[in-house]
Amino acid sequence: MRLPFLFAFGTVMIDAMGIGLIMPIMPQLIVEVQGGSLASAAIWGGILSTAFAAMQFLFGPVLGNLSDAYGRRVVLLVSLLMMALDYVVMAIAGSIWLLLAGRILGGITAATHSTAAAFIADVSKPQEKAANFGLLGAAFGVGFVLGPLMGGLLGEYGTRAPFWAAAGLSVLNFCLGLLVMPETVTDRNRRPFQWRRARPDSALRAIAGLPGIRPLLWVYFLYSVSIYVYPAIWSYFTVERFGWSTQMIGLSLAVYGLGMAAVQGGLIRPATRYLGERRTILLGMVFEIVSFLLLGFLTNGIIALILIPITALGAMVTPALQAQMSRATPDSQQGELQGVLAALHALSMILSPLVMTAVFAQFARSDAALYLPGAPFLLAMGLMLAGFALFLRARASDT
Repeated sequence: MRLPFLFAFGTVMIDAMGIGLIMPIMPQLIVEVQGGSLASAAIWGGILSTAFAAMQFLFGPVLGNLSDAYGRRVVLLVSLLMMALDYVVMAIAGSIWLLLAGRILGGITAATHSTAAAFIADVSKPQEKAANFGLLGAAFGVGFVLGPLMGGLLGEYGTRAPFWAAAGLSVLNFCLGLLVMPETVTDRNRRPFQWRRARPDSALRAIAGLPGIRPLLWVYFLYSVSIYVYPAIWSYFTVERFGWSTQMIGLSLAVYGLGMAAVQGGLIRPATRYLGERRTILLGMVFEIVSFLLLGFLTNGIIALILIPITALGAMVTPALQAQMSRATPDSQQGELQGVLAALHALSMILSPLVMTAVFAQFARSDAALYLPGAPFLLAMGLMLAGFALFLRARASDT
């Protein structure tokens, strides 16, 4: 089973790399196909990101249900092919509408992470789930670091080069999966596909109806919305508060990605073994709450850099929380669970940037009644505290 595990982890890493590869050149590409200023490009960049997340929200449960009915292998391989097609479309796009079509296609078929997680849930022993979900998170963290670095280098060869590279990586991973990926959905854990269960609201009701799951879904959502304060405002906040350059911002994000990979790939296993999943989740949320509080009032950029590895310790929460929910979910609904989590994650990607950037704009104005650029982090702290309190009340088992 070693090669299929490596394929699943590689899939998530390449998924993250593909996203990161195109980040450095998206502004230039939008200006290239649309014309206008960098400010208008930023608006279109937001539209493209929102379209991708909205499609994930709508279709995540569909693909999760499809993987429960027809198997992880076929859904994952088709998703990889569609991901490659998305990158090809964006590589040849001559208009902003074709770029938008590519992002919509990519969002509809973006089942690689959730289906890989369902596969890991299928083949992991109950006591191994948190650690293996952590390795998936570590793979994403490594890809998050490598992607922008490679994208910046490939961008020297033109705005289209990173897209071709991302398409190539997706095709190569598809070929590997074709050779080594087994099917883990059998007659024992297969569940017939039903369209009424595939809608986000229906899938959410089905999963939330399982014993003990509903409060954990709320905790997952509150955690996701609060944690997305980082990609939503980090660049703006660090320029406004510390006067950082783009290189310093990129370095700080790389440090965070490496820290997250180290925590989820190495620390989560001993943490859950000695503390149990419940205490691991609570400890990770405490790290996040303290980090948000400090960032809310911090004025020293050096201290902010030192704080980043401590902030990364909060990455323990996601794999431990996923493991608790996975154990409480029947084998026949593992794909549905991961589809629901993908939908909640996508919803947080839509809501958090809208809210956090609005709060930042309100408190970072020169004429603001209270000048506090770190206000979004304080809002995130409030959301995390709500999730912490809710988790304390949840009757999830401690292992």
